[in-house]
Amino acid sequence: MKRTSRSAGVTAVFCFAMVLGQAALWAGPASAQEGLSTLDFRKVVKDAKDKVFPAVVFIKCIRETFTRGKKISQEITGSGVIISATGEALTNHHVVDKAVEVRCLLWDGRAFEAKVLGTDKDTDLALLQLDVKPGTKPLPFATLGDSTKLKEGDFVMAMGAPWGLARSVSIGIISCTNRFLPTRSEYSLWLQTDASIGQGNSGGPLVNTDGEIVGITAMGILAGGGMGFSIPSETVGFIVAQVREHGRVNWSWTGLRLQPLRDFNKNIYFNATEGFMVAGTDPESPARRAGLLPRDRVVAINGKKITATTAEELPAVRHALGLLPKGEPAQLTIVRNDKTLQIRVTPTEKGKVEGEELDCPRWDFTIKAINRFDNPNLYFYRKKGVFVYGIKYPGNASGSGLHRDDILLEIGGKSVTTLEEVKAIHKSSIDNIKKKHRIVISVLRNGLLRQVVLDFKRDYEKE
Repeated sequence: MKRTSRSAGVTAVFCFAMVLGQAALWAGPASAQEGLSTLDFRKVVKDAKDKVFPAVVFIKCIRETFTRGKKISQEITGSGVIISATGEALTNHHVVDKAVEVRCLLWDGRAFEAKVLGTDKDTDLALLQLDVKPGTKPLPFATLGDSTKLKEGDFVMAMGAPWGLARSVSIGIISCTNRFLPTRSEYSLWLQTDASIGQGNSGGPLVNTDGEIVGITAMGILAGGGMGFSIPSETVGFIVAQVREHGRVNWSWTGLRLQPLRDFNKNIYFNATEGFMVAGTDPESPARRAGLLPRDRVVAINGKKITATTAEELPAVRHALGLLPKGEPAQLTIVRNDKTLQIRVTPTEKGKVEGEELDCPRWDFTIKAINRFDNPNLYFYRKKGVFVYGIKYPGNASGSGLHRDDILLEIGGKSVTTLEEVKAIHKSSIDNIKKKHRIVISVLRNGLLRQVVLDFKRDYEKE
């Protein structure tokens, strides 16, 4: 992999500007003056880069993962950008997710410990606070721009620390301002760019030619010529405000499943020009309790008209539903069988979208709390509970016949529904291992009750 350096980035910009200049001159006398003016493009890009580049940080995290049946510490690297004089920095949720230690390296070589102020998995954003001691030299920071002003063809720069290397900058254009990515566009669309984005660029800024942050990079696809996707600054600004005020984004939940009026992927087109369709409702959700049905067409929320003609307009609808006051009835105007009805839905707090995890040493498996959003297949069987998240190989759990996604019902004859209950039983069993090293575990596997005898006499960690 070729390392991208600061000088390489400047050279690329220079070459790009020269190409633009030559192209304009080749166009003929009428565009000759325009060709001369493009020679200033290098300065425009350099000025914009200089405003943001010093604020870009290299992030190194120590993360705890439980997927392999035991708690393992991993080193994760990514990028970020400082957005305030006090040391607030933006990055991605997936960069700092489950991190127990976060360190940031600045352009000038200074390093800072950082804490996570808040994250939002749904938009893949996180806000950090650098540990700035009194008397510290002022920190460079960049400002958020307006992503709604972007148009396809506008020049942008992607900055970050790809592949764990020194900072780099790549240049490209906005390929699409409203890219919809299935399963990744819950509340926000994406900015698509052809600026080179590599692994480790995650969390770095996407910058316009005015030297403003118009997006936070989150994904890159190297195949097919290379595509990058960034979270628009419009979404970023909202998330930052929520984290500053609440420490998290406190979305509301209705349980509505949405469908656009023109569903190209499913080849379904509804004979309407206003509203959006109800594709279904989640079990035990406010929407289902309110009586909303599939093929209902919602045309207004609290009297305000709302429409999703195509899939690209669905995130805005979910965003509006996510901001409804919790515990307060919202009035939905719907059309059902050509009749207009008023239905009141009372949103609840969405809460966590992923369950907590726990390591069970010597048992050689890890467990996780069931969450309706993260594990809907398990939530169907058990609304509150814990399940086998990871199994160590080789290990006592794998030898006993436990499987991933087994829902734990009883351990040693004691009913369990929380991590704390399992933790207490586990501690007691390890404390008394010399007297007893077998324990019966009742699990629910694909809806069927099973019993497993776990023998944890053997210590695989010492072998």
